[in-house]
Amino acid sequence: MRRIVNRVLLGLTGLALMITGGSVLAIGLGGGWPTWWIHDSSDDVLLSDAERTHFRDADWWWPTVLAVLAALVLLSLWWLAAILRRRRLTEVLVDTGDAEGALLRGRAMESAVAGEAARLDGVARAQVTLTGHRTAPEARVQLLLDPHAAPEEAIIRLTAEALANARDSAGLKSLPTEVSLRAVKHGAERVS
Repeated sequence: MRRIVNRVLLGLTGLALMITGGSVLAIGLGGGWPTWWIHDSSDDVLLSDAERTHFRDADWWWPTVLAVLAALVLLSLWWLAAILRRRRLTEVLVDTGDAEGALLRGRAMESAVAGEAARLDGVARAQVTLTGHRTAPEARVQLLLDPHAAPEEAIIRLTAEALANARDSAGLKSLPTEVSLRAVKHGAERVS
């Protein structure tokens, strides 16, 4: 969902900047200005003294300007934080029993679980993503099932084999997992 919101906001912002910048450039180069443009000559300034000071004495003007600017700054910071936040777990803390522990790379654990899951009967491809905290990781597994695979059997074997091995080898008490299943598209079978 965030990816969609991010792309829509970036697209709308880019479109608004391109339209505004393109029209200003066209007017500055001596081209005709669009009928919707607020200025009517290339010598006009963006905000004249009259436009800039028109609402200055109104009681609502400055609080409104400051509130809108503050809202834009907060929305921009929220957007930046959402973009920069890591969604993937980079390392898992493995308890070695010597009070120090060891760090297991998240990508290594992901590829090990995905490789083991892909070798299960009925699974065409597997993709694993680790999220959460390094002491309490969570897994998101996407399985692409063969056309005649039984989903229930695939989930049972995934839980009993691939996820159990990952949990045990990393010394985790639990490994909460969300599994998404999809089937391979295949052509219609013909009966003669």
